Amino acid sequence: MPSKVIIIGAGAAGLFAAYELCESNQLEITIIDEGLPVDQRLCASKEHKRCMKCTPCRMLSGVGGAGTYSSGLLNLDSHIGGNLVELAGTERRANELIEKVDSIFVKHGAPDEIFYPTKEKIEEIQRLAGSVGIRFLPVRQRLIGTENAPTIIKSIQKHLEANGVEFLLSQKAIKITPHQVTLENGRNLDFDFCLAAPGRSGMHWLSEQMEQLNIRTNYLPVDIGVRVEVPSFIMDHICQYERDPKFHIYTPTYDDFVRSFCTNHQGYVVQEVYDDKTVAVNGHSFINEKSENTNFALLVRVALTKPLEDTSAYGKSIVQACTTLGGGKPIVQRLGDIKRGRRSTEDKIQSNTVQPTLTLKNTTAGDISMALPHRILTDLIEAIEKLDAVIPGIASSNTLLYAPEIKYSAKLIITNKNLETSVENLFVAGDGAGQTRGIIGAAVSGLIAAQGIINKVS
Repeated sequence: MPSKVIIIGAGAAGLFAAYELCESNQLEITIIDEGLPVDQRLCASKEHKRCMKCTPCRMLSGVGGAGTYSSGLLNLDSHIGGNLVELAGTERRANELIEKVDSIFVKHGAPDEIFYPTKEKIEEIQRLAGSVGIRFLPVRQRLIGTENAPTIIKSIQKHLEANGVEFLLSQKAIKITPHQVTLENGRNLDFDFCLAAPGRSGMHWLSEQMEQLNIRTNYLPVDIGVRVEVPSFIMDHICQYERDPKFHIYTPTYDDFVRSFCTNHQGYVVQEVYDDKTVAVNGHSFINEKSENTNFALLVRVALTKPLEDTSAYGKSIVQACTTLGGGKPIVQRLGDIKRGRRSTEDKIQSNTVQPTLTLKNTTAGDISMALPHRILTDLIEAIEKLDAVIPGIASSNTLLYAPEIKYSAKLIITNKNLETSVENLFVAGDGAGQTRGIIGAAVSGLIAAQGIINKVS
């Protein structure tokens, strides 16, 4: 009889693991996810791109996972999205797995175009960045487009179903034991192999399951900051070559690490709502619908030691503060007002030369300094001032900042090289297991775990 494989989570890690596993006729594969099919995840409103009325479950869970409604960008680099070289064992294998993931996306409809700067452009940006102590990381990138991602994910799901993979959707896993997964409806599913890949939305639950199974975990840093919005022409000279430019900055006052992340050229700032009703911001980038602005995340890396090591709890406290001050909405503020120590008002935002793509209906004009710790705010302002040497105009008084932007890190689950835990035949993968950050990294980890399972079956 075929070995039974249960995959918890239908995000990038789970889908690509199933893609690899279904090539074997020795396996019976079931994917469980608490969310919906990809084409049922968004609300019916035509304004969903900006109003984000969808429930947290629909935005973060379901087929395709949280990455489906992100910026729709694939970073094809082994040093982005986690330490994929260490994960894969060698740089060669990491690159081969990245190419395999990319080829599957293209096979199912991703655009052919690759963004990558010319040698001359790389040298130009690196020279400007280096003059103020910034590191620029050129990365090969493929833009799927937020509007195209659901179609591609749906095609991948159809391929898996055609190859015998069963999807149990709107079914929440509540417990993992060494040979069984228990669902919220009381159903028990036996398995020979289990791959737990619940993504960002399931990272706390997964950590609890690992604790109950006496599987070792470690805390990882959290990234806390803002989303910056500027006129798109300010970043045209970079984004036409590098769709999502990566800048690494160490700040002068505190020597903290700050990075740019998730640039949406001519895109939109959107709201992210969590299960506890707290809110944050993110960005979308569409191929066929463009705004006059460009936005990107600017994030400060925060690692903690005793007595508080729980970086997620610390990050959550900041998100809660922002949500409270924003009256249940993200806070938006002009950079000039932040520097002058005064609150932005609706009148100031309405008369600002940069108009927000996440409208005042869905934000609160306010004072970010009331929510973000002084150290983090100082880091962000200093990083923006440094970036002005590479992107002239970004430090303008009219630049808009939205808070909070946060990228939680799941607790890192300790595994062997095949991502198998200390409980035999229980594997983990993806962002929810602390192994990766982002679509490509999660998909690569799914392939690694799947190959580990196949090796044990063979």
